[in-house]
Amino acid sequence: MAEWDIRKLQILRTLRERGTVTATAEALRMTPSAVSQQLTNLAKQLGVPLLEAHGRRVRLTDAARLVLGHAEAVFEQLERADAALAAFAHGEVGEVRVGAFSTAVPALVVPAVKALRTAHPGVSVRVREAEAGEAYELLAAGDVDLALSLAAQAPTAADPRFTRVLLLADPLDVALPRDHALAAADGLRLAGLAGEPWIFGGSGPWSDITRGACEAAGFSPVQAHSAAGWTAILAMVEAGMGVALVPRMAAVGREGVVMRELPADRPRRHVVAAVRKGAEEGAAVGRVLEVLRTVAAGLTEKSVRTRITGTDSR
Repeated sequence: MAEWDIRKLQILRTLRERGTVTATAEALRMTPSAVSQQLTNLAKQLGVPLLEAHGRRVRLTDAARLVLGHAEAVFEQLERADAALAAFAHGEVGEVRVGAFSTAVPALVVPAVKALRTAHPGVSVRVREAEAGEAYELLAAGDVDLALSLAAQAPTAADPRFTRVLLLADPLDVALPRDHALAAADGLRLAGLAGEPWIFGGSGPWSDITRGACEAAGFSPVQAHSAAGWTAILAMVEAGMGVALVPRMAAVGREGVVMRELPADRPRRHVVAAVRKGAEEGAAVGRVLEVLRTVAAGLTEKSVRTRITGTDSR
């Protein structure tokens, strides 16, 4: 039977994810020569070639991909074992490290932390603000235990490393200057704003979300200004420089801005949580996921109540 070395398998998996020996060494805080030596030893132990030359770089062989396909189940089971040991040893005590994008921190993570203090005081949360790309790198490396991101930025459900949980569908409202001709119009539709100057990020998920929502309504938005932060975007809207789609979770009240719902268009962005496969069975991580779901459900309920009553309780 082949000799399986978990640490060396982890190095091989990281090489698959990072693409080069140098990047793998940086991610694992090793030297490139140490990475190469460990993978050479693993190939000898398994009795199959794992790497082949590809120009000035290396790439995984079919045998290496076969090995990793089976190893993923091993990694998952080890995560389950860690989770079971933590639950046995600590019960309701433990620390969960959360990586979350900026608007999720005040809207979801902070309320969850407050709720945990009452419901599960032995479970603590350490927060690290991180956009999706960094958050999933940290999750894969074991530097955070849970990542929050937009669904559009998350790894696919087929990724064997992670378990994804949908938290909420966050409605997108349109921000208009208070004196805008359509600020109080009945039955406002996105299509009615086709000729307006728009404010959104120059690239990235929010640019894609804004363009996608507008294109679904039948037009391509004309970008008048580019900004990434909601404070800057709403300040420009207040000054009459354009209009913007703003997620309800991120909206901050400004006296000169009117937030209008778009019930006919129903634009949304979806927020997900992800953990390493198997880790969701850990007591502390499970508690944090449970509370995040409760907070997200509260935001959804508030959104529905606001739409029914016509009042803004944000």
